[in-house]
Amino acid sequence: QVQLVESGGGLVQAGGSLRLSCAASGRTFSRYTMGWFRQAPGKEREFVAAITWSVGSTWYADSVKGRFTLSRANARNTVYLQMNSLNSDDTAVYYCAADVSNRLYERDSHRYDYWGQGTQVTVSS
Repeated sequence: QVQLVESGGGLVQAGGSLRLSCAASGRTFSRYTMGWFRQAPGKEREFVAAITWSVGSTWYADSVKGRFTLSRANARNTVYLQMNSLNSDDTAVYYCAADVSNRLYERDSHRYDYWGQGTQVTVSS
């Protein structure tokens, strides 16, 4: 079993920054892909970014490329999503997810096996 716990969400003004964390526990993660997704009210869940735990390869949605940066701390089993230049379109609940098949460039939420409870990010204009 895998447990994922997100933290770091909150209220920020447009142009500001936040760093989300996803702490993983329960199994070894060296061969997993870790992803971030978000869901705004009335919208479908969408891919944000992902990283392979072993090599650290990253890929991003076009809407966040250049503003968001994904990294990992292997010793802490934690993945970080640094979000800069936030705008109102970034307001959503952000979810951390794990793909045990370690797929590269995976963006389909249905391919991810484990999910955290989500953390709210609200950007005020």
